[in-house]
Amino acid sequence: MPAFRRIIVLSALAAGLSSASALASAPAMPVAPDRPESSRAAGVMLAQGGDVDIYYDEFGRRVIVDAYTGEIISVERPRRLRERRDEIRRARRDQRQERFYLDDPDDVARLRREKLRDQGILTAPPIEEYDDYSGRGLPRGLDNSFPEAPRRTYREPPEIFEEPEIFEEPEIIAREPVERAPLVERAPLPEPTAPAGEYRRLKPNTPPTTEIIEENIEPPAKFGAREEVAALQVLLDRRGASPGVIDGRFGSNVDKAIIAYRAITGENLKSTDAEGIKKALAASGGDPFTTYTITPQDAAGPYVASVPADYGEKAKLERLSFTSVSEALAERFHMDEDYLKALNPGANFNRPGTIIRVANTGTAAKREVARIVADKGKKQVFAYDADNKLIVAYPATIGSTDTPSPTGTHAVMRIAVDPNYTYNPNLNFKQGENDKILTIPPGPNGPVGSIWIALDKPTYGIHGTPDPSKIGKTESHGCVRLTNWDAQELAKIVKPGVNVEFIN
Repeated sequence: MPAFRRIIVLSALAAGLSSASALASAPAMPVAPDRPESSRAAGVMLAQGGDVDIYYDEFGRRVIVDAYTGEIISVERPRRLRERRDEIRRARRDQRQERFYLDDPDDVARLRREKLRDQGILTAPPIEEYDDYSGRGLPRGLDNSFPEAPRRTYREPPEIFEEPEIFEEPEIIAREPVERAPLVERAPLPEPTAPAGEYRRLKPNTPPTTEIIEENIEPPAKFGAREEVAALQVLLDRRGASPGVIDGRFGSNVDKAIIAYRAITGENLKSTDAEGIKKALAASGGDPFTTYTITPQDAAGPYVASVPADYGEKAKLERLSFTSVSEALAERFHMDEDYLKALNPGANFNRPGTIIRVANTGTAAKREVARIVADKGKKQVFAYDADNKLIVAYPATIGSTDTPSPTGTHAVMRIAVDPNYTYNPNLNFKQGENDKILTIPPGPNGPVGSIWIALDKPTYGIHGTPDPSKIGKTESHGCVRLTNWDAQELAKIVKPGVNVEFIN
């Protein structure tokens, strides 16, 4: 090696050793954890390159020293720690970005604030992000009920809160007194001097008169069945003023029955007089309801699965019987089938021995009828004895616009129990697509029910119905339609030759 080269190398070594000795005399520095074992033993790590020396201090930082002057040129952070810090920052930034929706202006503003915070620039959030419940961020002195907010490293937002609005007590305005017209006293109905069919329910605030227009007012559907109303219906039924089906609901049939009750008994019964109804029930037969035990005969039937609407299909059946035990028992006790079921929730009507509650309707009328009035306007049938006293009154469906009932006076010709029905489309009406004469079998669910009281006018008569709940509310094909039980009662007290007068 040339002498000049050896001198330079030796000078560098000497400088390095002097630097090492200088560092050795300085306080001891921990060795970076990833240094070689040989360097750990020496306490320092020395590396020469060119005109600088590189050392690592106790924190693992690189210390670059001028090889000739011994001055520290720079101190660098460990590469691993710097990379780890950058990874953590990127992960946090990515995590924050996942919570932002860049199509939302509010999220974009928040994202910008987060980026500024990463750069060490602190900004105040918008007013909307202050927590009113904790008091954080509220300007001091605005609400003393919250503790003072802790100091922030960022500048407090400007005072932009307005003073709370003060509401005055509302002025109470006295309502002017309302002048009401005096109530019109209604005179009681006059004592009937003519057949009961001439008297109808008064309209409100009308003077008493025998020329009164009847209103068929049905109760709103929201009103449910009530036992006290059913008790009133039982009382009316017992005294011959039939309300139709006993269903626990007020309606036009009940209104008409109350008027008929007054004509039959002479008592001024009111539907709102609970005590008077109770006394009348006690005098006429006791409690309005009683118990009944279903028998094996009740459960045995016979019954049919269903009753077709088409007359052609009806003619194919052997008998138009009841479809269930509950339907048969409801008709026996003059009740609506749904109301009977509601009165006995959970009862098994098909099991003999089941005890159920039923209406206590009493006994049928027995006085002989001398005259019958069919009032088309009131949709009611009245039967009188020889002394012109009203015996019974029934709600009825009488004729229709297409097939009106007879006019004038006609006579009863014959009475048929459980009759067949002859359908002749050429004489009266046409049902469906049936254009041939058909013989419909007997049964309570037949077109004329269980009774036919024939009149001297062909094809017309007084008969029962398979739909008792519709009596007084629908139209018939010209005949007089009653419930089966009312038709059966009338059939037992009327004879052929009795006149039937049709009035409007």
